[in-house]
This record gives sequence, structure tokens and C-alpha cells, in this order.
Amino acid sequence: MANPPSSTPSSRKNLFRFIIVTVLALIVLAGITVLIVWLVIRPKQLVYTIEDGSVHGYDMKYNHVNASFNFLMKVQNPSRKVSVFYDSMQVTVLYDDEPIAFDIVEPFFLSHHNVTHLMLKPVARSAPLLASTARGLSAERSFGEMELTIKMKAKIRYKVGKWKSSKRNLWTTCSSVGLLFSSSKSFERIKCDTNS
Repeated sequence: MANPPSSTPSSRKNLFRFIIVTVLALIVLAGITVLIVWLVIRPKQLVYTIEDGSVHGYDMKYNHVNASFNFLMKVQNPSRKVSVFYDSMQVTVLYDDEPIAFDIVEPFFLSHHNVTHLMLKPVARSAPLLASTARGLSAERSFGEMELTIKMKAKIRYKVGKWKSSKRNLWTTCSSVGLLFSSSKSFERIKCDTNS
């Protein structure tokens, strides 16, 4: 009984070429699909600004600070076809890179080409500070204004039509937020940076 003929090196090479060409074609096709979807949807970056801010009940003893903050944040979605689910949002207020106050924002939905306003109310409860940081904060208090950083971490999902993305993290930083201890001066609006 004769043995079946073994595959020749030429047929193996042809099979390998076929697999490579098929994989490359699929990659190109996927890239073209993503590009077409992007061109149709035209997603735009979310825009965050701090429109107003105030501090209440400020007190510092033994390098521990107590205070209640109020920030009015404007969130703008300029995309015409992409909506956003905010499943969670954590807010941290920092002074000189030290976290001093925290808040959690309730889940909300931001539809496409829309704007929402959030009232952030982080609270500092006997937040410990380094001695040098406490001295700096006391000095700013005497001048009637403190400069803070607001950081937010959100878990979001995008929605286009009936399609919803998986959850992803979105970080937002609002730097050099000047808070006045007196209402005699106007608040300076701050634009924030985002990184998703």
C-alpha cells in the first residue's frame, strides 16, 4: 500500500502567504471600519469648567483643617451623536498637592450636544496637613483667598444610538482654582483638563 504524498514546501509556503494576506486584510478592514464610524459620529472631547466657588466654616487647629466647599461645575458635551452615562464620580480637593476634602456625585446622564451643571460639595473634616502646608494655607487665609486644585475620577460609558460602550475611567483636573473667603470679589471661571 502506497504512502500518501507529503505536502511540498511550495504548498506550505502558499498556505502561509494566504494566512498572512488574510490577517492583513482583516486588520485593514477593521481600521477602515473604525475610521468610517469615527467620521460619521465625530466624537468631541467633554468640556469641564468651574463656574463658581465658595468656602464656608473654615477653621484650622493644630495643622488640621475643617471647611465646606461649594463649586458649580459646568459639564458640556459638544458631540452631536454621542451621549455619556456617568456611573460614578469622586471629587477630591487638594491644597499644595495634599488632599483635604472629598465628595461623591450621584450617577447622571449627559445627552448629546447638551450641558449640565453639577453642584459639588466636598467637605474637609479635620484633614491633616504638613506643618509647612498649614502655614501656607494660613498665610493665604490672611490675604482672603486660597488656591486649590480639584480632581475628579469618573467611570463613564458612551452611548451612540442603541450601542453602549464598556465602562472606562475619565480623569479631570481643575488647577489654580482661586477661592475667596469674601463675597466682595467675583469668582474667576476655570477651565479644566481631561484625560480618558
